[in-house]
Amino acid sequence: MFLFEICANSVRSCLAAQEGGAHRVELCAALPEGGTTPSYGEIIQARELLTTTRLHVIIRPRAGDFLYSQLEIRSMLHDIELCRKAGVDGVVFGCLTPGGDIDMPLMRRLMAASEGLSVTFHRAFDMTCDPRKALEDIIGLGCDRILTSGQQPTAYEGMQLLSELQQQAAGRIILLAGSGVNPSNIRSIHEQTGITEFHFSARSLHESGMLFRNRQVSMGGTVTIDEYRQPFTTADNVKHTIGQLTTS
Repeated sequence: MFLFEICANSVRSCLAAQEGGAHRVELCAALPEGGTTPSYGEIIQARELLTTTRLHVIIRPRAGDFLYSQLEIRSMLHDIELCRKAGVDGVVFGCLTPGGDIDMPLMRRLMAASEGLSVTFHRAFDMTCDPRKALEDIIGLGCDRILTSGQQPTAYEGMQLLSELQQQAAGRIILLAGSGVNPSNIRSIHEQTGITEFHFSARSLHESGMLFRNRQVSMGGTVTIDEYRQPFTTADNVKHTIGQLTTS
């Protein structure tokens, strides 16, 4: 009845997702920026090591908005082709017009390039000006699912719209609820919306093995993060979240 996708920031997180019982992973880089296309090396390793969990890869050349230049579009098309050659199961992308509608001509180009792969329209959906029209446009494109938080910061906060969109979709496309999904709210989201596919990260912070640490320098420049505590998905976190829906 349920399907669980892990937003994985590394091959390590992919393997933890598989161990924890996830059906699918979305492999991304730069998760604090909403996710960008991972390196080819990461994709190849994930494909080699995932045996029971399906591998989807985000196709997003940069952080920020979803209005892409011709150079960025060429990069996306190349990345889709590389993913196909690597044997991934699906790709994840989304493109908008300056006015906040679905960029139908560009999406058709990317869909044609992705023929034979499963396609998820990602949370660019949450930046559309009219989510109900966007839903119909994405259905018309032939995408398999939409990853959405109901145009709110978290899926829990967006349950009202998620419920309305689930009714509107009427089985024509899968709604994949994501953003802030965790053990404390996943059952409520399902019960209030009827959605049965969930996207979450199930990460915990892990201490770096570095003994010498220069706290005066940050690789992010003015953006300060703790570079000696790294977030990774854990199998226990995946199992615990899944268990909130699969056990009575």
